[in-house]
Amino acid sequence: MAAASNGKVDIMVERSKQTELDGAIPDVESFVIADNGIGFTDEHRDSFDTLYTDLKLPQGGKGFGRFTCLKYFSDLLVESTFLSAEGHVRRTFRMGKDTEIIINESVEPVAEAETGSKVTLSRVKDSRFHEKQLATIARSVVERLLPYFIDEEHGCPKVTIAEADGSDRIVLNDFVDNELAALIREIPLTSSTFTLETVKGDSAFTVRLFKIYSPRNQRSKISLVADRREVTDTSIHNYIPEFVDEFYEQAGAGDEARDRNFIVKAYVFGPYLDANVSLERGGFEFQKDSDMIHGISQADIEKRAAEIARDALGEAITARQEKKRKHVEEYVENEAPWHRTIVEDIDLSSMPYNATPEEIETVFQKEKYSQEVAIRKEVAQILAGTGTENLAEGVAGILERISKTSRNDLVHYIAMRRSVLDIFQRGLELQDDGTYSSEGTVHDIIFPRRGDSQKTSFEEHNLWIVDERLNFTNFVNSDIPLEGGTTDRPDLLVFDKRVVFRGDNETSNPITIFEFKKPQRDDFVNPSSKEDPVDQIIRYVNKIRDGKYRTPKGRDIMVAENTPFYGYVVCDITAKVEAWLEREKNFTPMPDRRGWYNWFGNIKLYLEVLSWDKILKDAAMRNKVFFHTLGIESLD
Repeated sequence: MAAASNGKVDIMVERSKQTELDGAIPDVESFVIADNGIGFTDEHRDSFDTLYTDLKLPQGGKGFGRFTCLKYFSDLLVESTFLSAEGHVRRTFRMGKDTEIIINESVEPVAEAETGSKVTLSRVKDSRFHEKQLATIARSVVERLLPYFIDEEHGCPKVTIAEADGSDRIVLNDFVDNELAALIREIPLTSSTFTLETVKGDSAFTVRLFKIYSPRNQRSKISLVADRREVTDTSIHNYIPEFVDEFYEQAGAGDEARDRNFIVKAYVFGPYLDANVSLERGGFEFQKDSDMIHGISQADIEKRAAEIARDALGEAITARQEKKRKHVEEYVENEAPWHRTIVEDIDLSSMPYNATPEEIETVFQKEKYSQEVAIRKEVAQILAGTGTENLAEGVAGILERISKTSRNDLVHYIAMRRSVLDIFQRGLELQDDGTYSSEGTVHDIIFPRRGDSQKTSFEEHNLWIVDERLNFTNFVNSDIPLEGGTTDRPDLLVFDKRVVFRGDNETSNPITIFEFKKPQRDDFVNPSSKEDPVDQIIRYVNKIRDGKYRTPKGRDIMVAENTPFYGYVVCDITAKVEAWLEREKNFTPMPDRRGWYNWFGNIKLYLEVLSWDKILKDAAMRNKVFFHTLGIESLD
């Protein structure tokens, strides 16, 4: 790229005279920018002194940039030599901060000399300039002004940056031009243009794509350019998630080649952008997300540019998309098998590249809801139809899709059971402090304490661990005195039908009572104990039969002479408990001797004493076939 008419721009960095205690590079205080242009002629001087000038409108100048300088610097000084009709003239002035734009102006003839200008931006505001390294400053300038450096029509002067004494000079053009050392390289595009329809007709846009090497934790960007000036930049991963991380380029042939990371920067040009840039060049007149007035928005333009960048990166993006899908499939396989039927067809393009389980689940839930809405809509259309010629075909398709979504829900429910049993098993194990969980811990897993069926819904309890029929109860009272007092209370009381649906408060429905005991606890069998669970359950049965308790709604619990009662004591069956059951309570052991039973015919009570291990084992066994069929790992 040839310099424009041998033009040159030199930037000198002036630093603080104060030495840093740690030996670090002193802060940047000022910049001096010198060029070899025609200088501040009378025409240019008058333009500078005009609030809104259109002198450089053909080059995209809006006459506002000079005011931006005083936003970041405390002072602006201009020193310029130009050729007038009378000969060479030197003009100096400062930029005013009140009503006058030009102050302290001096104009005087000088001997023949080279024309050019020097602008001094003094004393950075906000205490310090964020960048210190000369190379870092140079790179930032190039990235920001890259449209100037790549403008083939106008050409770019030679731009350098150096310390105030001229040392460590860097040629900014080399960032693009030097094929071996370049930190910025253009990516060839097979298709670099696209068209969008505005309210005034079609507008064409051009994209130029660049690799930015050694990106220093930057992200790939889309920059909208107006009149060769970068106006906005937006992360490409907002549109294509796979751009969130840096890319990696392996070394090619040659001694100077080396492996490097890079990001991508897409610059978008077009007359529409030139015509709609704001006066301050901080944005555009059209809206960012949607624009009914102009017809297209910033997001519309950026989305098309992002698609061009995606296609240009080709295999790198495809590899990341495959990696993301594999990551999602592993999540479904290991954490959420109920999504297996969805993962086959789900669109993952909008999902973050390195998605967390929560982000993956959010995408799947949205997809599931979308499918359910679509199914309901199709069902409504079928039911609203007047003809029957396509009914069979339509119904078959809908039923297949309904079955698919229902299967997902079933897998989810079974998987949740698997997790509950894991937690339940952990609650029975010895804790780090050498003790066992209290009966309250395992109680809450089965059914929350201090609750009843008025407070605890079907989905919030796990009574299925003990007996599947207990899922469909009508009245449950957990750890609450049955008659509102503070004395007698069973841990859990249920009445229900034997069939698998909710029962009513009728005399023929059985009543079930539980007592939970802390794992490894067996002191309740001592003769002096007042917590004999068998006697407690018998006492509850008798009081219920005597009409002393009511439902949570204040209704009498309906019982008759033949109303069946089921009692369960859940505890660890130690040798001491086993002897107590056999010798004192006259219970009969079950084949596995992890449970004992007895029938109290006079009060119609069938009572079982079950070990925590048996509860866990039997629940796992009942669900094992579901775990196996649905591909969920069974309990060890």
